[in-house]
Amino acid sequence: MTAPKTSWVASANDGQTHFPLQNLPYGIFSMGNSAPRVGVAIGDQVLDLSVLDDAGLLPAAVKGAFAAPNLNRFIALGKPVWTDTRAALTALLSADNQTLAGNGALRDKALVPVSAVTLHLPVDIPGYTDFYSSREHATNVGRMFRDPANALLPNWLEIPIGYNGRASSVVVSGTALRRPNGQIKLPDEARPVFSPCRKLDYELEMAFIVGKPSNLGEPVSTAEASAHMFGMVILNDWSARDIQQWEYVPLGPFNSKGFGTSISPWVVTMDALEPFRSENPAQSPEPLAYLQQPARNAYDIALEVALQPQGAAAATTVCRTNFKAMYWTMAQQLAHHTVSGCNVRVGDLMGSGTISGTTPDSFGSLLETTRNGAERVTLADGVTRGFLEDGDTVTMTGWCQGDGYRVGFGEVTGQILPAPR
Repeated sequence: MTAPKTSWVASANDGQTHFPLQNLPYGIFSMGNSAPRVGVAIGDQVLDLSVLDDAGLLPAAVKGAFAAPNLNRFIALGKPVWTDTRAALTALLSADNQTLAGNGALRDKALVPVSAVTLHLPVDIPGYTDFYSSREHATNVGRMFRDPANALLPNWLEIPIGYNGRASSVVVSGTALRRPNGQIKLPDEARPVFSPCRKLDYELEMAFIVGKPSNLGEPVSTAEASAHMFGMVILNDWSARDIQQWEYVPLGPFNSKGFGTSISPWVVTMDALEPFRSENPAQSPEPLAYLQQPARNAYDIALEVALQPQGAAAATTVCRTNFKAMYWTMAQQLAHHTVSGCNVRVGDLMGSGTISGTTPDSFGSLLETTRNGAERVTLADGVTRGFLEDGDTVTMTGWCQGDGYRVGFGEVTGQILPAPR
């Protein structure tokens, strides 16, 4: 790990904040009636990059990019610009630099409390793909719905399974979602019924945001994949399990997934995550050549999920797991996604699939934790849940632990509202 560094922003130095000097994630914020623009989280503050740009304190290449309502324009400038901008911000916020800290008027204009801002969807998302890359999750689901002795389908250990989701319904943390309506096939009925979802679930995922586009017909190799990634967010891929069970054969999820996907508002850059690369998971059989990896592409990211019923005094942590356990890495996902010649675009969102460990307290969905509702989970106030009920709030969080600091993602949270009539 890199040696801890301190900032003149005092709240960035307590060792517990998700947003120390070593992080500097990007997001989109507004205040009052002001237009949304780009900011960086530092401790409990947001640094307004449009103010720094106007003051001439940032690289000339970013001129005007931070007055935008999303990060796409900045991301499209490319990795050298990302690196230069990160270096400039690190210098400006370091404890021994007075350029901004010593300019009271500019500092007060550029730095605002995160509690005073509204956070928005950080990127304009042209396309959304969701993978299915946790062996533990895929095995748990296969045991419930197929032959327990053959839980994984033959292709699962050969290719990163994925499907194209619905980008239009990706929302930022804090957006409430309505319980979806749809067709449900009850076991004792000959035909499906139209009903609000009765088995509403969360899915704990991470996602990367594409930073470098590719050309149609030109695959991206595992060696090149990191250069195409700008950063990561936490993702909750809300799931209507009963709607999904009826519709997913033969083409996969549709209405059961398209009603909403939540992401955290701060995009943690791959540069900030670099110190937390970890060994790739063992894979057997050996993947085909295009999926083999010349570098470490797993990341050590601790993750938690908490569930709070409406009116409850506190949330209950129902899952603790780690992203590094994923069988298929992000580099392999991108290589497989593009091997046919499919092109990717700046802002594309690539979900990891549900992240589960080996024990019930590390399962990333209620489907697994409660065995499809058969074994209810007990929360701190004594109430139980098989699946989500109206009014429930789900909060996911994650961080990388450094030596005396954390590089965190903040939270992604969402409340379930009743189904539309």
